[in-house]
This record gives sequence, C-alpha cells and structure tokens, in this order.
Amino acid sequence: MTTQALRTRPASAGRGTAGVRRGLGPAGRGAEPAAAGPAVSTAVIGVAAALAAVAMLFIAFTTAYLARRQEPGWGTIGMPPILWLTTAILLASSGTLEWARRRIAAGDIRGLQRGLSVTAGLGGAFLAGQLIAWRSLAAQGAYISSNPHSAFFYMLTGAHGAHLLGGLGALGIILWKAYAGRYGVASYAGVNVFALYWHFMDLLWLYLFALLFIA
Repeated sequence: MTTQALRTRPASAGRGTAGVRRGLGPAGRGAEPAAAGPAVSTAVIGVAAALAAVAMLFIAFTTAYLARRQEPGWGTIGMPPILWLTTAILLASSGTLEWARRRIAAGDIRGLQRGLSVTAGLGGAFLAGQLIAWRSLAAQGAYISSNPHSAFFYMLTGAHGAHLLGGLGALGIILWKAYAGRYGVASYAGVNVFALYWHFMDLLWLYLFALLFIA
C-alpha cells in the first residue's frame, strides 16, 4: 500500500464515523426521535380553566335554586315567551361562528369576516331579548325582591348575560383582527379559542333554559 493511500484512509474513516455519530442520539443510543407535536396552547388551557370556574359557579347556583324551590314562599312567575326566540338566536350564533371557522380554514377571509359579524349581531340580539324578558317580568310585577323565584331568574339570566357580554367584547377584538388581515389559513388559533368559549355559553344557556322552564 502506498504512503498516499495510508494518509488518506484515516481521513475517510473519520468522515464515516462522523456521519454515523450525526445519526446517533444522546450517548449513541440510536437515531434521535422525531420532534413531538405542538403542545396544547396556553390560551386553550386558560379558557378551559376559566370555563371550569364558570361551570362550578352555576352548579352552586343550581344547588341553591333547587334547594330553595322546595321551601315555602317560593312564588311563581310567568316565563316570558321571548326566551324561546332568544334561545333560537343564540343557537344560530353558534352556527354562524362555525361557518366562519370553516371559511377561514378554506382560505376565505371575507367569509370569516361575514361569519364573525353575523355572530356578533346575533349575540347582541340575544342580550337585547334578555332585556325584553326582564321588562316582561317587571310588567307582571315580578322584580328581584318580589319572591325567590323571580330573584333566581334575574340572577341566573343576569350572570349568564354578563359572561356573554364579556364574550362579545372578545369577539370585537377578533373582528378587528379579522378585518385587519391578522388571520389566515394557518393562523386563526384565536378564532378557535373564542369558539370554545362561545359554544360553552350556548350550552350553558340551554341548561339554564331547561332549568327555568322545567325544574
């Protein structure tokens, strides 16, 4: 073997070893595993924690409602018929929100803008309907202090309305971002996080509706 060959062999062997080492994981235990998928966003975790707290609050309200209902002096009130309409409006708002999410997933920015705008309008209409329901109760002479039944009605619907109003505030920010071009096919996580909150408010209202009309 020539001297030139002896000089070049260690270099090539070193390069081969380096290539093997680059394919090894820590301490040479084998190839490094593929990167893990993205973790659940902190925004989703935060909203989920907030919604859990809201759920616990309304569970406490329900327990007090059902317990007080069994005691004397509960009283009766006529449920305002407009609550059927407001329920349909809120359900429709969840539908338009889902439509908006589908449009942005397909790259339709205008569709997202229209869907979010309609959702905001329906949310506002729901709250307006709740105010009309309160005026209807007042016309019956049923105020917060009239009896426990009317007091719970105002408390439950008012607490839900306050949370929905907060959701409308968040929706206003999302709408601004949508019209400012902040969302795209690969970047609309904020819309998804908001949808989690809004759909929960929808389900919560259905629960309260059944509680107030049936229980």
